[in-house]
Amino acid sequence: MIGRTVLRGLSVTGRSGVLCVAQLHVSSRHRLQYGYLAYMLGERTSKRFGPNSRIITIDGNLASGKGKLAKVLAEQLGMKYMPEADQNYLHKDTGDGSILGNQFTGHCSLNKFYEDPKCADGNSYRLQIWMYCMRMLQYGDALNHLLSTGQGVILERSPYSDHVFLDAMYKSQYIRKQCVKHYNEIKDVSIDEFLPPHIVVYVDVPAADVYKKIQEKGDASEKKVELSYLQNIEDAYKSSFLPQISETSEVLQYTKVQAEGVDQVVEDIQYVKTTKGPWTEQSDDTFHHLRKLVQDRYNIVDLFNRPIFVPEVTIDGSAYDKLYYQFRNQAGRKYARGYNEDLGDKYIWLK
Repeated sequence: MIGRTVLRGLSVTGRSGVLCVAQLHVSSRHRLQYGYLAYMLGERTSKRFGPNSRIITIDGNLASGKGKLAKVLAEQLGMKYMPEADQNYLHKDTGDGSILGNQFTGHCSLNKFYEDPKCADGNSYRLQIWMYCMRMLQYGDALNHLLSTGQGVILERSPYSDHVFLDAMYKSQYIRKQCVKHYNEIKDVSIDEFLPPHIVVYVDVPAADVYKKIQEKGDASEKKVELSYLQNIEDAYKSSFLPQISETSEVLQYTKVQAEGVDQVVEDIQYVKTTKGPWTEQSDDTFHHLRKLVQDRYNIVDLFNRPIFVPEVTIDGSAYDKLYYQFRNQAGRKYARGYNEDLGDKYIWLK
């Protein structure tokens, strides 16, 4: 069930250690969270917002130049850049920051997907649902940053566009119809808790050009990606994602050559009026509740907890328990940061 795989798996990796609660403390390491008292004392999110207080996502096919464009746009607009979430998104800022094995990241492998996308053990769907969860957590971090600081954020892709890979996998016969149903049920009860991007920038590069670039510059595993799969991703973007997201977000679409003219893209972003979607309907009260949700990753993890049996993502209790204790024995992952003697943390009793 999702509660025994994604939820428990994320619980293990997403929140290492003890939960901090209000108490007498002398350490600056103690985690103070935004809450009702701050709101009652006059803390208001909208006071921080300026012209570039926006969430902008850069979308497009594989190897379409999204990352380079996103980074340059963030620098020129004074926004925070968040590179595309990968399979190890959580591990990079928990414990000692080391990358753990696939058994701690959804029991899936991107390289294995490229090598054998139709593998009978269900790797393709485990990878898909795990990456959706990683994108949800990253998007929550982006919202938290925007609401807490007022600084806008630019991301590569988002949970709103993640389904293009699901559609492409199903069309390519990599996953079963039951997996699509499971994914949509999880998405329907989780993504509605968030607000969509203000602006979506789509870099339109034909699948054939993407395939050629991967063959020229990709690694050995990436070169095994099928052209038909890349075409299915492009089709899903144009027939499904872009029409849907245009109802709530402003969409700017560029060819690869046009996207390389960054100054024009910057100008378009600065002048576009974000008058669509739920952002215009928000108040400080609704921002308050959203901020309380996204400031704690555990709240987001709870959104994935649904008792749905799917063989591809289900493990038994004994296997989970074994994995859980293996994780706790990893360096710096028994307790929260700053509380692990195995990493040299000191004066723990004063914190």
